Amino acid sequence: MTGFTRRLALGLLALGPALAGAGQAHAQAFEPLTIVSGDKRHPFQVEVARNDAERAQGLMFRRTMAADRGMLFDFQKVQPISMWMRNTYISLDMLFIRPDGTVARIAENAEPLSERTIPSGEPVLAVLEVNAGTAKRLGLKPGDRVEHAMFQRR
Repeated sequence: MTGFTRRLALGLLALGPALAGAGQAHAQAFEPLTIVSGDKRHPFQVEVARNDAERAQGLMFRRTMAADRGMLFDFQKVQPISMWMRNTYISLDMLFIRPDGTVARIAENAEPLSERTIPSGEPVLAVLEVNAGTAKRLGLKPGDRVEHAMFQRR
């Protein structure tokens, strides 16, 4: 094995866990979610991150996401939340959601790869990540409602 081949193999071994994690996130099933804003209903299909490992992985390493897709982070209890964009290549809008499904805050156009924290502003149960520009395009605002089974259980 040449020096270059050995370094390449070692580099791929080091990347293995990250690449495996990225692939696992893609394997999740999608669930229906609707954002209700005024008299308009906006349907999405979302992956739901329900445990620490899924929440930590989030949308890291992804290069694209369809316009009608997203990721819903279920934090299991109401608490102040801070998100970041570490290893996330696509710009996102983040909707911080109260336990009754109402939107508490919207952080638009989160900067890819940034480690700057983005706070919820108040205790929330969940965060919905969608492509950057979605909130503006759909006219979303705090107080809008997110419909998903997670909010019906409360």
